[in-house]
Amino acid sequence: MESTVMHISISSGRTSRRAAAGFLALAALLVPAPVASAGEARSDNVAPVILLDGAKGAEGIAAAGSTKFFAGDLVTGDIYRGDIRKDKATKFIDAPAGRMAVGMKADRHNDLLFVAGGPTGQAYVYDTDTGKTVRTYQLTKKEAFINDVALTDHGAWFTNSRRGELYFIPVDDDGDLGSVRTLTLKGPAADTSKQFNLNGIAYSRDAGRLVVAHTGNQALYTVSPRTGASTAIKGVKVPNVDGILVTGDTVWAVQNMSNQISRLRVNFHESTAKLREVIKSPHFNIPTTAALFDDTLAAVNAKFGVPNAKTFEVVTVDARTNATK
Repeated sequence: MESTVMHISISSGRTSRRAAAGFLALAALLVPAPVASAGEARSDNVAPVILLDGAKGAEGIAAAGSTKFFAGDLVTGDIYRGDIRKDKATKFIDAPAGRMAVGMKADRHNDLLFVAGGPTGQAYVYDTDTGKTVRTYQLTKKEAFINDVALTDHGAWFTNSRRGELYFIPVDDDGDLGSVRTLTLKGPAADTSKQFNLNGIAYSRDAGRLVVAHTGNQALYTVSPRTGASTAIKGVKVPNVDGILVTGDTVWAVQNMSNQISRLRVNFHESTAKLREVIKSPHFNIPTTAALFDDTLAAVNAKFGVPNAKTFEVVTVDARTNATK
C-alpha cells in the first residue's frame, strides 16, 4: 500500500472506519486515476476477475490451497474466502470493530492466518478452519503502519511503513504462538525519510534472508533475520512497489499506481537483479498484493485514487507470460 499515513489510535469501530476513510481520501488526492493497460488472456478454468462480495476496500491476499485464497477488507478488517476458479468470494470472518486488514499470509500447516493491522500497530492471527481470532498482538505503540507479512519455518515477520524495524511472531512445531520480538534494521532498508517506506516482505528460503520492498526508494533490499543488516538489490528500480513474492531466484513485485507486476530474476549471492518481464492486465485497477497459484498470479485491486469505488476484486494473470525468459 502506498500513501501518507499518520499514526492513529483506534479504539472503536467508528474510529476505525473514520481512519480508513481518511486514509483512502488522502490517497485519492495524492495519486492520479488509473489507466487501463493491455494484458494476457487467462485460461478457461481460472476466473479473470473475482468479486469480493460486499467489500468496502481491499489490499491483502493470501494463498490458502491449490486454488483457494483469503483476501481482506482494508476498511472493516473483514476476511473473504474465495477460489480462483470462481468469480465471487464471500465473507468468511466478520472482524471485530476497530480492525483493519492490510497484507496477510496463511500458514497452511498450522491453519493460521496472519493479518497486518495498518495504523492500529497491531497484527491479528485467525484460525482458518473456524474463523475465530487466535490472538491479537500490539506490535508497537509507536508511529505505525503495519503493512505486510512473510512466513518462515519459524514464524511470521511484519513490516512497518513508518519505522525502520520489523516484528516477528514465533510459531513452534505444535503451532503455538510466542511473544513478539522487534528487529531494528541497519543499512539502507532502515531509511524512513520518505512518506511511505517499508512495504511488502517475503522470505527467500534459498538465501536464508528476508526480502523487503521500499516504496519511497523504489527499491528492494535483503535483510538478515538475525542481525537486521540490509543490502540493496542492485540493477533494477521498482516505482510504486507494494507487495512482493519470492520463489527461488524469481521475485514478483506488484507496482500499484503503475498498474503492473514486474517479474525479476535475482542473484541473491551478488544482490543483483534483472527485469524479465512486465505483466499487465486490462482489469488491473491499482493492484497492491498478489498470491501465487502454480502459473497464475491473483492480485487485489485496491482502487486507491478511484472516486467512489463501489466494488473490489481480485484479478488473475499468468505468472510468466513469456516462459522463455
